[in-house]
Amino acid sequence: MEQFYIFMLVALFALAITDLVVGVSNDAVNFLNSAVGSKAASLKTILIIASIGVAVGAIFSSGLMEVARKGIFNPGQFYFNEIMVIFMAVMITDILLLDLFNSLALPTSTTVSIVFELLGASVAISFIKIINSNGALGEISNYINGAKAGEIVVGILLSVIIAFTVGAIVQWISRFVFSFHYQKRIKYVGAVFGGVAITSIVYFILIKGIKSVAAIPQSFLSFVDGNKPLIVIACLIFFTAISQAIISYTKYNLLRAIILIGTFALALAFAGNDLVNFIGVPIAAYQSYEIWHGAYQSTGVLPNELVMSGLSGKVETPTYLLILAGLVMVVTLWLSKKARSVMYTEINLARSSEGAEKFEPNFLSRIIVRASVNINGAIATVLPNSIQDKIDLRFSTDDKKAVKHHNDEPAFDMVRASVNLMVASILISLATSLKLPLSTTYVSFMVAMGTSLSDKAWGRESAVYRVAGVFNVIGGWFVTAIVAFVAAALFATLIYFGKGIALVLLLILAVLLLARSFMVYKKTEKEKEASQKIDRTSLITINEIISESSDNISKVIKRINKVYTEVVDSLGLQDLNKLKKLKKQLSKLENEVDTLKSDIFYFIKSLDERSVEASKFYILTLDYLQDMVQSIGYISKNSYAHVNNNHKNLKFNQIRDLKKIDDKLHVLYERIKDDFDGDTFEDIADIIDEKKELLEYVSGLIQKQIERIRSTETSPKNTKLYFSILLETKDLITATINLLSLFKEFHSDFKRLR
Repeated sequence: MEQFYIFMLVALFALAITDLVVGVSNDAVNFLNSAVGSKAASLKTILIIASIGVAVGAIFSSGLMEVARKGIFNPGQFYFNEIMVIFMAVMITDILLLDLFNSLALPTSTTVSIVFELLGASVAISFIKIINSNGALGEISNYINGAKAGEIVVGILLSVIIAFTVGAIVQWISRFVFSFHYQKRIKYVGAVFGGVAITSIVYFILIKGIKSVAAIPQSFLSFVDGNKPLIVIACLIFFTAISQAIISYTKYNLLRAIILIGTFALALAFAGNDLVNFIGVPIAAYQSYEIWHGAYQSTGVLPNELVMSGLSGKVETPTYLLILAGLVMVVTLWLSKKARSVMYTEINLARSSEGAEKFEPNFLSRIIVRASVNINGAIATVLPNSIQDKIDLRFSTDDKKAVKHHNDEPAFDMVRASVNLMVASILISLATSLKLPLSTTYVSFMVAMGTSLSDKAWGRESAVYRVAGVFNVIGGWFVTAIVAFVAAALFATLIYFGKGIALVLLLILAVLLLARSFMVYKKTEKEKEASQKIDRTSLITINEIISESSDNISKVIKRINKVYTEVVDSLGLQDLNKLKKLKKQLSKLENEVDTLKSDIFYFIKSLDERSVEASKFYILTLDYLQDMVQSIGYISKNSYAHVNNNHKNLKFNQIRDLKKIDDKLHVLYERIKDDFDGDTFEDIADIIDEKKELLEYVSGLIQKQIERIRSTETSPKNTKLYFSILLETKDLITATINLLSLFKEFHSDFKRLR
């Protein structure tokens, strides 16, 4: 019996280490995005500072472990064996849920996940206890700390609104003061801004941090607690003077100092506030075991007889466990690639530049953007022109070139990054000092979105996509709550009735799912690296344009060639699953070509004067590539729809004719690919002639099918599919000929001019 609970404890701490890894991977975005997005320092420097903050915050977090022990349920209503079931269900659910969001590169709330997991598991066990004792369902209030759970949920929801609003207001004021030409104005107002920003951040560090350090005398703590206004005023004067000295007598960027201090503070807040989400449950389980084991040795009480009222008291968390947790978090911070993926999702939504958008617009985003445009128009009619002009001047970015930002350029400037960190640190520190486990993810994300909005980062070109992205992330938060509750309740029920067998099976399931997630993520990252193209805005010479175009043509030709063959083969075999996969692959290819076309504006802007004429060639090349992709896409979609609707198979003669086309097309496409891979374009004229012959062959098959209809063909659906394949094949060949002719002509002209 005792060995079984020791096994559960070992499993819980193993899960806790894994949970720390997946949790930090998701929550690193909270304190890294501002510094990384603004390029305030090198990534290595930012990580060093964040690591120190995480390590210090981990040591300061001991007082918050009460949430896992008694924040959601009343431990005095549960026996030891029931408490352990709840904790096991919570940890298994938490790991799987957080890893899912990491794999999707979406930030979610570790606080919300742990709260609703505890709620779901404890509600499930409570209902089982009530049913077993023939009690009324209304007795659930005796088991669940509904007031505390409600307080946490309301606090989290309010934090979303408050964070967005405060972030937007503070950023608007800061931008109005500094404008985008902050390098000039910082000489005059930078000292006050620096004094306020650093004071707020340092105040948070001191007021929250020193209370958890045992070495600090109680008399000093009492002095700090009783003289907060005095300390704030003194810090404000001191740091304003320091900021002015930095501006006047050094060349160091004051905003960079604020960002790095803020990164440290937010990392500290993350560890101090969110560590409970990762190790609070295993520590509570360990403390439960100690309480039961002590009672068992003295009285022989069984696990299902000992009520866990002991968890309601104040229990200190061992310092060595906090240090170990901090070490795991720091190592994860440096090594986790998923943390980078989640971080860049938020940076992408907050960036000032235009470019490819990750999220597709939806109904809500369109309505909100349209309403915002109308409201702005109404305000403009009321506000005097002189005031409008003054505001517009402050928010003007006319000194910026209309060229897409490169990957090595900041996503936003240091003014916005400073506000992000300052506001998020203040809000999180207030909640932490009040012992409220608010979501640092929600706060940091919504502050970043609020500052982006007021900073006019979401222009008419990008707003509908960015707002859709925000809704996707927020929607994911609600999904987190629902899935966490349901999954934890389900797992708790399975473990309660299935005992050791169910526990082992669930642990094996968790390991398999995590392993699968890791393999899928690794494969996805490899595909991303393989498909990465150079930035079109860097193509400024004709040679580079030809090289980029050759690369694009070769890759598209290769994929079209492969898909055409697989579609014909799958039609012959009536392989629905394969056709479905091909349809998805082609959607991805269509998106890639569409992304190339969306960069045309920035591409033309970046060309040197001697290469401007090449822009027409590049545009037409992409247009023909899009025609080719659309043709093979129609072939794939029509074939899938035909088989999916269970229509009659194509006849043997029809499949045979399509296979002949495929064989001829395959040979020609392989020659085209070899030419463009090797940058040898001497065979293009011969290939064009052979393509024309293939075009005539396809036209002959169309006439042949017309004769079949007049004599033997009996299926209108077969005829429709066959004709659509032949006609789209003709369009595919025609687009290929046009592309080759264009390339041949442009290459010949370039050689003559050179």
